Amino acid sequence: MFFKRTNIEEKLSLSTQKDVAQADLIESVYELLRKDTEKEELIQTRLAGPAKQIQNNFDFEQLETDKIFHLDQIKKICIDYRLRFLDSKYFKGEIPQEGISKIKALEKSHNIEIDGFKIIAPSKLFRLEDKDDPLLFAPIGNNYFYLIHRWGNDLHPLRKAFAWPFKNIVNLTAVVLFIAYLITLMVPEGLFSKSSSSAEFWIIYFFMFKSIASVVIFYGFALGKNFNPAIWNSKYFNA
Repeated sequence: MFFKRTNIEEKLSLSTQKDVAQADLIESVYELLRKDTEKEELIQTRLAGPAKQIQNNFDFEQLETDKIFHLDQIKKICIDYRLRFLDSKYFKGEIPQEGISKIKALEKSHNIEIDGFKIIAPSKLFRLEDKDDPLLFAPIGNNYFYLIHRWGNDLHPLRKAFAWPFKNIVNLTAVVLFIAYLITLMVPEGLFSKSSSSAEFWIIYFFMFKSIASVVIFYGFALGKNFNPAIWNSKYFNA
């Protein structure tokens, strides 16, 4: 059996060709990564940039209908759960990489550059000017917004109940009246007189109501708190 002799020159040529091909491949990968990094930096710049009145020209046939929300729906949720709906530039948290990737994927599939980002989150997650579950949106037009990404932990199951008193003055007054009533029931009978009477009960109840209401009013004015409908889209801390 005869074996073909090894031509070292050919082997060297093949090796050189492989090295050139690998170098071209590495250069191509590097170029893709560079462009991808530049695209992410541009997205981050738009997320942190000034607010714009913009309508992103999405291809509606590609959008998921269950992720399209009207401003009225967003407003109701924000009021019910005491959340804010503000420009992404006020968000002091970090947009996760998954969210950035979804923006890039949307821009590629719709062949657009998305801008005018909005975020739903609790007040503590925003950098608010002086006067636990973020959602990232992009405007579509006609007060409709497209949900791009949600991250973080879900809201506490009782958050809506805790936010209910702050929806309006009527709700807050009702809660204060109820708390005053419970505290009055805990006052021992005969504490202020030897015989208990309904008149004494209602006098104590009125005193408890005034005391709790005073604390609530002081807290509200001291910390610049306001009712949910007044703050849901306000960029001011003491709105």
